Order: sequence, then C-alpha cells, then structure tokens
Amino acid sequence: MSTKNIDICKLEDLDKLRSAPRLNKKQSKNLLNQISHLIHKSDWITIGVMSPTLQRGIHAVRRIEEKFEYDEMKCITLPSSDGPVFLKANQKTGEIHARIEFGLGEGILISCQYYENSLNSKTIGPFPLDFFD
Repeated sequence: MSTKNIDICKLEDLDKLRSAPRLNKKQSKNLLNQISHLIHKSDWITIGVMSPTLQRGIHAVRRIEEKFEYDEMKCITLPSSDGPVFLKANQKTGEIHARIEFGLGEGILISCQYYENSLNSKTIGPFPLDFFD
C-alpha cells in the first residue's frame, strides 16, 4: 500500500493507482458515500481483491457482504499454496474464485453491474483492504 499522502476526493482519483492509497477518515467517509450510492443503484456487483494472503482477501469480501447485507458467497476455486492472490467474487453467481498471482498491487476493485445493456459497468478502485471494516 502506498504511504504517500495523496489527495483523493472522488472515486475517479483512484483510477490512476495500481495499489490502494492510505486514506484518512474524511477521505474514507467521502469515498464510502460515493461507492455506496453506486452499489445501491446497481443490479449486482463483482469484487476483485488483490491481497497478500487468501485470508485477507476473503475477509475483505465478507466485510462487503456484511456492509451491504448480501448473502455470503461460496468459495469455489482456491489456490493449493500460500502466496499473494487475486480473488474474484460475483454477487450474481454467489461464487468466489481465487488464484495465486504475483506482481499485483494491493486493494479492492468493485464493478457495478446492470441488467440494462445501455448502462456500462465500470471498475472502481483500488480501495484499501480494510476499507469496508
């Protein structure tokens, strides 16, 4: 995670980052309000988690499920060894898939999805792994 104190005011400010920034309480609250609004308007979300461990990645997904009162998703594909992971959770299918992936940043990526084809999904993030705690 970056230790730089950068000015993050809106979700679009995260677009240029490879790894989640450190956020102060004001930034976190502001971004949480923005992403919550988009999540509530979406039909379902997909969650990508870049994490140093599988356990931290699953924890991040579980906090999102709790925050937005989603059903708990099932872990379908998990790596057989330890290491940094990329985890993909799909609220529509209720499935979580994870694989070992080296060279990634760290953070949570959220894509709001829609049944209406004219509404484009956009990946938002990265948010810190503890953002939804």
